[in-house]
Amino acid sequence: MNYADSLDRALEALPERNEEQSRLDVPDPAGETDGAFTRLTNLGEIADALGREAEHVHSNVQRELGTNGQFNTDRARYNGSFTVADFQAALDEYIAEYVTCSECGLPDTRLVTEDGVDMLRCEACGAFRPVTKRSAQTQSSSGPAVEEGTTYELEITGTGRKGDGVAEKGKFTIFVSGAREGQTVRAIVERTSGTLAFARVV
Repeated sequence: MNYADSLDRALEALPERNEEQSRLDVPDPAGETDGAFTRLTNLGEIADALGREAEHVHSNVQRELGTNGQFNTDRARYNGSFTVADFQAALDEYIAEYVTCSECGLPDTRLVTEDGVDMLRCEACGAFRPVTKRSAQTQSSSGPAVEEGTTYELEITGTGRKGDGVAEKGKFTIFVSGAREGQTVRAIVERTSGTLAFARVV
């Protein structure tokens, strides 16, 4: 049974869902080096868990990695050498943009096209928003808003699927370990990847 069917069943059985019932259960990416390429061998499984088309996930992972690749049903191959952490960062960015509701923070959403515009509609709270991802070239030309080793004061506005607090700064989504939604914290950025940053409370 895929994610959409599971969600429909839950809606029928329970008129109100709590956070635990709505939490995403996404498998960790499985990477496999193949010479000058790196394979993401469980792409189909990840896409099923997200309730999205595998090819759509692939094309966005490819863009986040800044490389070319090939999609093949339930797996993909990307030009270059990438770690599991690289794939995880790209998938976290995908989830933040194409799966998680920006209003209630739940993953109970549908990706639909209306008048030629991709829209994310939330079945939990009814919110909707257009999905407008900038190209990698646009992102890089806008300059860094977050730097590794720098401490920032951040407002935690959400919760990541692994329980970290989530904040936004410029074009960056920052995952802050040890922080909770609703807090304002001082955190040091330990690593950045694309438009994602990973920090800890100080």
